[in-house]
Amino acid sequence: MDKQYIDQMIKEGRESMKMPVEDPEYKSDQDLKLPQPLLAKPAMRSVSIDLPIDFQNLPIENDFLKIINTRQSIRIYSEEKMSILELSYLLWCTQGVKEIRGQNYATIRTVPCGGARHQFETYMILQNVESLEDGYYHYLPMSHKIECLSAQQDLKPFISIALGDQVWAAKANINFFYSVVAYRCEWRYGIYAHRVALIDAGHISQNMYLAATSIGLGGCGVGYINAAVLNEAFELDGEEEFMFYAFPVGKRDKDLKLNEKDPYSFIR
Repeated sequence: MDKQYIDQMIKEGRESMKMPVEDPEYKSDQDLKLPQPLLAKPAMRSVSIDLPIDFQNLPIENDFLKIINTRQSIRIYSEEKMSILELSYLLWCTQGVKEIRGQNYATIRTVPCGGARHQFETYMILQNVESLEDGYYHYLPMSHKIECLSAQQDLKPFISIALGDQVWAAKANINFFYSVVAYRCEWRYGIYAHRVALIDAGHISQNMYLAATSIGLGGCGVGYINAAVLNEAFELDGEEEFMFYAFPVGKRDKDLKLNEKDPYSFIR
């Protein structure tokens, strides 16, 4: 890669983050009254798995300030078994559907999203989660269920490859992978959609950090992924839907010395 090419890529990257100059004549597909895309991806398999929702049985930390101040990126995991209730809680807190507005116009979820488009789909590699086979999974937010796309053994090598040889992630019970269904956002925002999507990804990851912290789990967002490998593994076309972001979550290693600082000390 020569420097001229690199400089051009940097310039294009910066431009993609800027708000395009508004054109009063420009119309999105929504403005043009074109059909709206589906609110969520349909099931990919014929069998789905119900998730428990008795979250009152989890040891949820209710001191929000403590959650905020003890949140940190955790990359060391114990590899002890995670409960399916913990998995369900994380999925609900990051993509759960609370309400459907209008005639299937929009989903109101547990995270904010520009225009309530919620253009992301949640996929997972699960290992050592109770009641579930190790393998590749897809979340069905409209019904709060998951589906197993493929049962797999010895997933650690693939996880490391998928995350650019970040071997620590291979010990996580759950590796969340987020795809973008681009037109779901483009239908409303057109040329402005991709900037909005970058912002919306932050809403999901912050909820994941806080949700994991609130029940004593650890996780870390990962920007670098091997998209081609993941697209193939989860049967995505790589154009209309493509992998975008990852977030491993696991049981904290009990020997890990976390920051024991009083979470309120900064205001004293």
